[in-house]
Amino acid sequence: MINKISDKDKKDWENFLNNKKKNLNKNYINKKDIKILNKDKQDWENFLNNKQKIYDKDFVHKKKVRYEKIKKIDLHGYTIEEANNAIEQFIQKSFDENVTKIIVITGKGLRSSNIENPYRSKDLSLLKYSVPEFIENNKSLTELIIETTDAKIEDGGSGAFYIFLKNKMIKEKKTIYLDK
Repeated sequence: MINKISDKDKKDWENFLNNKKKNLNKNYINKKDIKILNKDKQDWENFLNNKQKIYDKDFVHKKKVRYEKIKKIDLHGYTIEEANNAIEQFIQKSFDENVTKIIVITGKGLRSSNIENPYRSKDLSLLKYSVPEFIENNKSLTELIIETTDAKIEDGGSGAFYIFLKNKMIKEKKTIYLDK
């Protein structure tokens, strides 16, 4: 089915084509445009010759950003008392060094053979549960810690856990305000 094109549509199309041709013939540049182009060119050359550093507006230096600083402690072969003393000293030292994350490797307790003591049974490993329990019950350590979470497989999986520490600077500021 073919529709006939009306006379009005033909005229509109011819007008469109004529305007298009006129616009194509206007590809000349005005004198005013040449002045602008010369100024842009001069500005660009000045920019390229300028040896000053250019401020990067996308780079924002944030003072409050803490870059991740990680330390690791392996407690394999420690007794409960040795592990608790070691972890307490390690957490305090790491906090003083502004460490953000500690990886604590306790082991899974697969080699534990004592069934009588629940902390040394095959189901409950010697250090896997006693070290986190010690940390939770130690008030001086909990004040330094944001949270403890299970470790990823690449960091030890179920035989390890993470401790995320607070920022030392923020804690110092709070104690200063409390003293006044």
